[in-house]
Amino acid sequence: MKSYDPQMHTAEHILNQTMVRMFGCERSFSSHIEKKKSKCDYRFDRLPDVDEQAELVKNVNDIISKNLEVAEHFISLTEAAVKFNIDRLPEDSGDTVRIVTIGDYDACPCIGPHVANTSETGVFQLISSSFENQVLRIRFRLIN
Repeated sequence: MKSYDPQMHTAEHILNQTMVRMFGCERSFSSHIEKKKSKCDYRFDRLPDVDEQAELVKNVNDIISKNLEVAEHFISLTEAAVKFNIDRLPEDSGDTVRIVTIGDYDACPCIGPHVANTSETGVFQLISSSFENQVLRIRFRLIN
């Protein structure tokens, strides 16, 4: 298992759900999560404008500030396949899937560590974004 920073990994989940809700896109298809800075790649059709990027940051931070519980639940692989995209799960993941929830805001299969409450995450900052070949890359960091 990769060594993910729990704060940054939780922020990634919130960013993904916010992208889905704001733009109707899928969750990131690729990510690189580290303590100092991270990035997520999305299949997209353009670079969001300055106002949309500011709204994205505001929405992510609004969710973080709600002090939502971050919890794990286990369901069968069959049930997970119906409710979630399980394409990124390892082939040898077994018959049970760990679902990480962030309050009632987000739920997805995940094997990484997370904080217990969004209040432990820090403030989300968008470092930069770029768009090339139908891929939107968002680079971000957290400030404690």
